[in-house]
Amino acid sequence: MSAHGKEDLLQLAVSATLAAGAKILEVYDSDDFDVSVKGDGSPLTRADRLAHDAIVRGLAASGLPVLSEEGRSIAYEERKGWNSFWMVDPLDGTKEFVKRNGEFTVNVALIEAGAPALGVVYAPARKVLYVGRAGGESRVVRNQSPGDVSLAELEARADVLPLPRGNRVFQVVGSRSHGSEETAAYVEGLRKEHPDLEMLGIGSSLKLCMVAEGAADVYPRFAPTMEWDTAAAHAVVLGAGKRVLEWRAGEGAQGPVVYNKADLLNPWFIVLD
Repeated sequence: MSAHGKEDLLQLAVSATLAAGAKILEVYDSDDFDVSVKGDGSPLTRADRLAHDAIVRGLAASGLPVLSEEGRSIAYEERKGWNSFWMVDPLDGTKEFVKRNGEFTVNVALIEAGAPALGVVYAPARKVLYVGRAGGESRVVRNQSPGDVSLAELEARADVLPLPRGNRVFQVVGSRSHGSEETAAYVEGLRKEHPDLEMLGIGSSLKLCMVAEGAADVYPRFAPTMEWDTAAAHAVVLGAGKRVLEWRAGEGAQGPVVYNKADLLNPWFIVLD
């Protein structure tokens, strides 16, 4: 385990996340996305690779291992003994990035004993930063441009989550690019209790953050995701006093989603109060 304290580690995560955001925006504002296709058919851009490199450099001082979507594949035999490590998705929502709709995020999480302990989620095109401590609190910072900044300065400008709900209707948030019949059926079931329900599609880990923020009431994800897709935002959800639970068809919500499994594919899950 690193000798760094939790706040030092969170500062490293914030700095690394913002540095990655700067690299992503350089590509986003250019005409050179350099899009290729990975083995699973998903897109990979120059921004993914630059963001990965920036995050690995930024986290190096922690002395903790890094498991990143864009890093090398690390066998379970090697990582199963990791009690603390970084789980990273340098650019979540690459499809949204290529579409230029702003719905993409940088995600850095500290995993301890299979659970997210700290999480930083940054939407660079929206200039929105979420910082979460499981068992502590989560905050959101608006109008945050890339560039190194102290955690204390950030949190002085931040709002604690969840924010007041206001008078909005019951809001369900779902994937813009990965819907499923099971999700549609679940939402229709909710309409019996909430006939004015609205369904909003949005990309990346912003969906979990919307529930943490109080801008949405529930996020059912009955389709595949990987651990790095959710880890950082999961910490934000926990810091806001909400939950990410495994969902089993026919059985409903189960225990919390866990990390560093032999298979890094997440189970179906639901995010809610």
